Amino acid sequence: MKFIVSGKNIEITPALKETVIKKVGKLDKFFRQDVEAYITMSVEKNRHIVEVTIPFNGGVLRAEEENHDMYTSIDKVVDSLERQMRRNKTKIEKKFHGGSLRLENFQFEDDDVDEEQEFKVVRTKRFAIKPMAVEEAILQMNLLGHQFFMFSNAETNEANVVYRRKDGNYGLIEPEF
Repeated sequence: MKFIVSGKNIEITPALKETVIKKVGKLDKFFRQDVEAYITMSVEKNRHIVEVTIPFNGGVLRAEEENHDMYTSIDKVVDSLERQMRRNKTKIEKKFHGGSLRLENFQFEDDDVDEEQEFKVVRTKRFAIKPMAVEEAILQMNLLGHQFFMFSNAETNEANVVYRRKDGNYGLIEPEF
């Protein structure tokens, strides 16, 4: 696994970089060598945030944790990634078999594995999508009081999603073909 470590509002010291690579490196046994792990550490006021994104074989494993201490955030994000893999082991194995993931190394105690549940759609909602600008979609989302809003982008004529981020800003999801 290759590690790309970056910082935002923080200087990444060699000790910090070494620690995060060592901790996230524990997940190395589950991936092929060509997989890259993107690690972003940032500081906002008293919050120390660590975000890890590992794209593999068309899938993405991602976790973000925050704490008052950067080293605690690193530990929490690694635990979160392991928990995601543990919960979804069978589904991940079926979908990405033979790719960048090596789940033969993925062993847990029997009491450590949560009961796997089927994903169940409990509600389907249909609505007409009208072309609009991104700013108009954000306004519509806020008026509805939702965390996300799907719309047809007037500029690209493609389905897009705007969403409210944890930091209070907005994100835009665009399809890539």
